[in-house]
Amino acid sequence: MFHPKVISAFLAGMLLLLGSYYPSFAQGDSTPPATDTTTVPADEPAAEEEPSLISPSIDFTAVQKGDNSIDLKAGMRAKVKGQFINLYKMKVSFFQVLNEEEIPIGFKITDGNGKTVFNVKGDSLKTDAEGKLQFKVVFAGNKAMESAEEFVSFKRARLEITPVKEDSLLTVQVKLVDIGTGEEVPVKETTVGIFVTRMFLPMKVGEGTTDENGEASIEFPNNLPGDAKGNITILAKLEENDSYGNLEASATEKWGIPVSDKPEEQPRALWSSHPPLWMLITFAILMVTVWGHYIVIVYELFRLRKEQPVLPGNATNS
Repeated sequence: MFHPKVISAFLAGMLLLLGSYYPSFAQGDSTPPATDTTTVPADEPAAEEEPSLISPSIDFTAVQKGDNSIDLKAGMRAKVKGQFINLYKMKVSFFQVLNEEEIPIGFKITDGNGKTVFNVKGDSLKTDAEGKLQFKVVFAGNKAMESAEEFVSFKRARLEITPVKEDSLLTVQVKLVDIGTGEEVPVKETTVGIFVTRMFLPMKVGEGTTDENGEASIEFPNNLPGDAKGNITILAKLEENDSYGNLEASATEKWGIPVSDKPEEQPRALWSSHPPLWMLITFAILMVTVWGHYIVIVYELFRLRKEQPVLPGNATNS
């Protein structure tokens, strides 16, 4: 047994030790965290985020025609919520850029597909010192869309087409000349394609490369369908050339097989909406056989249900 005085001294020392430790622990634990003293005035409204404007894009191309005019083609679209949409009923303005001066030449409104074509008479246009033409298309923008603009530049040239028929041989002769300097200079070693117009897109039927005189002769097929009179519209096209851009010339000839435009009953065929009789009969037999099996199965199920024995109500299991 310990002496009471020893026990009392031990307890007093423990109390002193706890008393010296507890205040420091409590003080460190009770220190309030630092707070931001910056305050926002109550009468100042929260800043609202401005809605982002749609950024449209313009697809701008030019086609030099055989009649010395130029088609300026513009197509507008924009990406909205991850999908591209065509921008219709938008006003786009066209300018010719000559020696850093922008000369307005007109405006157009885009159609339901977001596209428009502006035709310019080539005789009224002046080229620069290099014989080039430069055009600009501008969309001024609105409350929901940003403004946009595009440029196109190319050297002045002309593509000529001459259909030639000798006996049963059909050929198309084309000639490509540079007219940027005011004089006709043949353009050699350039590939020109021959097309025929169809309902949706022109169909390519041949191509040729120009010689030193800028000329080429391409054989034309004689088994293509035409209109009711056998007319076919032939197109000669130079597409996306580095120097001259796009050129096009056309001619109409009675080189096609006449196809009537009146509705007529077509003969029975597998690829038409009027199938052969044997196919209709075979289909009918198969349908009757399949549905006949279903009817027999349903009938047998009902018959078996009626023939199922019924136990008396007071019957008990033994």
